[in-house]
Amino acid sequence: MLELKDIVKIYPAGGEDVHALKGVSLQFRESEFVAILGPSGCGKTTLLNIVGGLDQYTDGDLVINGISTKEYKDRDWDTYRNHSVGFVFQTYNLIPHQSVLQNVEIALTLSGVSKKERRKRAKEALEKVGLLDQIKKKPAEMSGGQMQRVAIARAIVNNPDIILADEPTGALDTETSIQVMDILKEISKDRLVVMVTHNPDLANKYATRIVKMLDGVITDDSKPVTEKELKDAEKINLEKQQIKKGKKKNPSMSLGTSFGLSLKNLFTKKGRTILTSFAGSIGIIGIALIYAVSQGTTNYIDAVQEDTLASYPLTLEAKHVDVGTLLKTFMGKAESQETHENDAVYTKEMIHDLINSINSMEEKENDLAAFKKYIEKECQDENSKSGLHDAVSGLQYTYDLELLAYTIDGNGNILRSDSQELLSELLAKYLNMDVQALKNARDTMSMGSTNQIMENASRLWQEMLSGQDGSLISPVIKKQYELAYGKWPTKYDEVVLVLDDHNELDDMSLYSLGLRTKEEIEAMMEATLNHEDLGTKLQKWSYEEICQKEFRIILNSDCFALDETSGNYTDLRDTNAGLKYLYDNGLKLKVTGIIRPNEDTSSGMITGAIAYTKLLTEHIVKHADESKAVQAQKKTPTKDIFTGAIFKESTQNKTDSDKAKAFMKYVNDSTPEEKAAIYEKIMCTPSKELVEQTIQSTIGSLSREQMNELMMQNLGTQMSVDMESIQTYLNNMSDEDIKELFSQAIEEQVKQEYAMKVMAQLVYLSDDQKISALEKMLPDSLVSDLANYYDEVLEFSDSTYEDNLKKLGCVDLDDPFSINIFTSTFAGKDVIEDAIADYNAKVDDMEEIEYTDYIGLLLSSITTIINAISYVLIAFVSVSLIVSSIMIGVITLISVQERTKEIGILRAIGASKKNVSSMFNAETVIIGFTSGLLGVVVTYLLCIPINLILHALTNINNLSATLPPLVALILIVISLLLTLIAGIIPSRSAAKKDPVVALRTE
Repeated sequence: MLELKDIVKIYPAGGEDVHALKGVSLQFRESEFVAILGPSGCGKTTLLNIVGGLDQYTDGDLVINGISTKEYKDRDWDTYRNHSVGFVFQTYNLIPHQSVLQNVEIALTLSGVSKKERRKRAKEALEKVGLLDQIKKKPAEMSGGQMQRVAIARAIVNNPDIILADEPTGALDTETSIQVMDILKEISKDRLVVMVTHNPDLANKYATRIVKMLDGVITDDSKPVTEKELKDAEKINLEKQQIKKGKKKNPSMSLGTSFGLSLKNLFTKKGRTILTSFAGSIGIIGIALIYAVSQGTTNYIDAVQEDTLASYPLTLEAKHVDVGTLLKTFMGKAESQETHENDAVYTKEMIHDLINSINSMEEKENDLAAFKKYIEKECQDENSKSGLHDAVSGLQYTYDLELLAYTIDGNGNILRSDSQELLSELLAKYLNMDVQALKNARDTMSMGSTNQIMENASRLWQEMLSGQDGSLISPVIKKQYELAYGKWPTKYDEVVLVLDDHNELDDMSLYSLGLRTKEEIEAMMEATLNHEDLGTKLQKWSYEEICQKEFRIILNSDCFALDETSGNYTDLRDTNAGLKYLYDNGLKLKVTGIIRPNEDTSSGMITGAIAYTKLLTEHIVKHADESKAVQAQKKTPTKDIFTGAIFKESTQNKTDSDKAKAFMKYVNDSTPEEKAAIYEKIMCTPSKELVEQTIQSTIGSLSREQMNELMMQNLGTQMSVDMESIQTYLNNMSDEDIKELFSQAIEEQVKQEYAMKVMAQLVYLSDDQKISALEKMLPDSLVSDLANYYDEVLEFSDSTYEDNLKKLGCVDLDDPFSINIFTSTFAGKDVIEDAIADYNAKVDDMEEIEYTDYIGLLLSSITTIINAISYVLIAFVSVSLIVSSIMIGVITLISVQERTKEIGILRAIGASKKNVSSMFNAETVIIGFTSGLLGVVVTYLLCIPINLILHALTNINNLSATLPPLVALILIVISLLLTLIAGIIPSRSAAKKDPVVALRTE
C-alpha cells in the first residue's frame, strides 16, 4: 500500500515560496484506478511526481508498503522508480533515436536483465498494447496513439506496482483516447493506476476512485481507504517485506548501454557530429603536425649527429696532450673566476690565461692496454651499470703502424699509394717548402687529437669500423654507404673503393691509385700557379676497370734485409731493384667492391678512398712478429739493427758501474769485425789525464792575446766569416769564456793528433791480433776506464728501440696507439664520458685516462638548439591542447542541453545520476575517439604535401615529417582522455538536473 502523510511541497520562486501541496494525506490500494481531478495549478502533477519519486516532498512522509521514505537516498529513489513505478506521460517522452523495442527495453536494461530476457519481456509488453508488429520503427514514424501505447508498454515492462499517468490522453483524439484508457483500465485490475486528468468524463467512465484537488489540498475522495483496509494492508506489507527483503537490485546502466545511447544519438545528427569531430580534431591535427615535423626534424638531427659522431669519434691516445683548456681560452669560452656587478666593463685576463694554458701543456702517457680490457668487458656486458653496452656503437683500435701500399702508375712505375707523399713533394717543388720539415710538422700535428681530423681527412687508406656484434664491418658503415658495384670485403686481402655521392674521386686520390700520372698532376699544378686554364677534361673509369686495378701491401718488416758486410739491416726500398723485388713479392689486394654514401648520409665515416678491414691490420702485425729483422731487434734491445749504434735511452741515468757493464755487454755481443773496430777506437782515444795535462800546459803558457790569435786562425778555417767579425766576437768574450772555447779547440786537436799516431801503428795488426789484444786489455781495465770507453768509443743511434719496432711494423694488438669510441648520439657520448670518469675514480692517479673532447667543444651548441626547439614545440602543443579541451567541453555542454529531456526520461525509469553522467562521458569518449582518429588520418594526408614542400625548400631528402604509429595511437588516447576530462563538468551538470524540470524541456 502507498500512503501519503501530510505531504507539503514548497517551491522557492522569485524570492517567494509557492505552496504546491499543503498537507496532503492520501492512501492508495494495491489495485485500483485512481483519477485525480482538478484545475491547472492545483498540485495534481506535483502530487504525481512525489508519488513517483521524481520530486521530493518538503515535509510529511511517503510510506511505501509500510516503509517510510524520509531516510531514502538517491539510489533508493532510483531503485523505487525502476522496480515499483511506471510513468505514462502526456507527451509520451520516448527517446527519439531509439527504436520502439529499444524504448521499451531500456527500463529492463537498467534492472540488469539479460539481453535475451529483456527482449522477450519487451515484446510481450508491446503485444499487450497491440504494437508487436511495430517494434523496429522509430517514435517519429508513429502516430500519437501508438507512441502513447509504447509509453504504456515501457511503463509495464518491468512489472511495477504502480502506474502513474499524467494526462495520458491530453494529446490524443477521442478514439485513440478510448484505446489508451481501455489499456489502463485493464492494467488496473492487478496494480495501482494513478491518473491525473482534466477530463471528468474519462474519470467517471474508467476510474474506480476519483480524488479532487484544489489549491494544493484534497477536496474530495470518492472512495477513501477504510480503517479495516489499512489494517489488512499493514499485515500484507509485513509479509511482503519478509518475502522481498533484499531482492530488489539497484538499477545500473551498463557501459554498452551508455555507449549505445550516445552513439545512436550522434548518428541522428550525422552532419553535426562530423563537424563536431572535425572541430575537435583540429587540436589533434595541430599537435600531430607539430609532432610529425618535430619528429622529422629530430630524425634528421639524429641522423646528422650519428653521421657526425661516426666520423669524429671520442679518441683516447697513448700520448695525450691536453689542449682543451687552450682551445676554450682561445675561443673565449674559459669561465671567469671573478664575479662582478652589471654596472661597468671589467677586464678578462685572456692573455694571462692563454700563456698559462700553453705553459701547462704536458704530454700524458695513457695506459690504453688496461683501458682496452675495461671497455671491452663493459661493452659486452648487457647488464653493466656503466651503460656502455647501449651507448657504444663501435670500438676501433689504431696502432702506430705505417701502411705501405703500392701500385703501378700509368707510366709503369711503382708508385707509393699515398696522397700525403705526393702533396709534400708538390709543395716542396712548387712552393719551395722543405719536404722533411713538412713531414716533421705533419708527424707533430698528428700526435694530438686536434689534428686527428686533418690526419683522417688526408688519409687515402683507411680501416673500416667493425661491428660490436662481431661482424667484420659495422652496421653503421653499411647504413651510411651503399654498394655501387661488387661486394663487401670478407678477407684480409680484400678492399673497397670509396666514391663520393657524385661517384667522383679527387685528383690526388686518382694519382695515388695509379689512375693518373705524375706528369698530369704537375701540369695542373703549374697551370694553377701560372693562372692558366687547362680546360675541362672529363675522365672516367668503369667499375670493372677499377676492380681489376692491382694494389700490393709491402709488409714493413719485409722491407729490411741483413747486409752481410756491415752486419746491419738495410732498407731494400732505397734501390729500384729492391723496391721491385718487394713489390713483386708483396701482398696482393683485391678490390672486391665500390661503395658510395647513401642519399641521406650527411657526413660519412670513411674519409679515405680505399677502405680495408681490421683483418689486414692484424695480418701485418702477426707477420711482423715472425720476421728476421724483428727477431734481431728484440734480441738486441739496446742496439740499433739499422746502424749498429746504441739507443739513446740506454745512456740515461747510468752510473759508471752501469756504463762499464753495458760496455762489456756490447763488446761481448759484437761481431769479430765490430770488436776489431772497438779496439781501434779505444787505442785511438787518449786518456782524460793526457788531454787535461795538454790543455793546462798549453793555456798556462799563453796570454789572452795569444789565445785570441790562435782562436782567430782556428775559427777562420771553420767559418766563412771575415776576420774582423771574428776578432770582434772574441774581444767581447770574458776570460773564462775564451779559456773554455780555447780548451775545446785544444781537446779536439789533441784527440785528432793522438788518433793519427795510433792508427799509423795499428795498420800493421790483423783483426785477430786486435781482438786478442782487446780481450786481454778489458778484464784489467778500471771501471772508470770502461765507463769512459762507453762514452767515448760507442756510437749512439738517433732512433729508439720503440721507433725501430714501429718502423718494422711490430706492435702489440693489446696495447693500441689510440682507441676510437663511436656512439650515435650526444647522450651516448655523455654516457661514455661518465664511464671514463668512473674508471678514473677506481684507478691510481698515474693510471687515469685523459682525453680532450674536441667534437664536444665544437658542437656543444647543437644540444642547446635541440632543447630550444623542443621547448618551443611543447609550448605550441600546450596551447593546442588547452584550446581543444575548452572546445570539447563547450560541445559536450551543448549536447547536455539538447538531451535534457532524455535525461528526464532516463531518471523517470530509474537511471541514477551516475548513469546519466556515464552516458555523457560515453558521448565525449566517442567524440574524442572520432576526433583523434580523424586528426591522425588528416595528419597522415597532410604530411604528403608538407614533405614535398620541405624537400623543395631545404633540398634535404631525409628531412620528412613523419608520425610514428605508436604516437598516433597515443594521440588518439590523449584525445579520448582530454574529451573525457573536458566532459566531466558537463556530465556532472547533466547528472544534477532535476528530472521534473528535465521532462518539461522541449
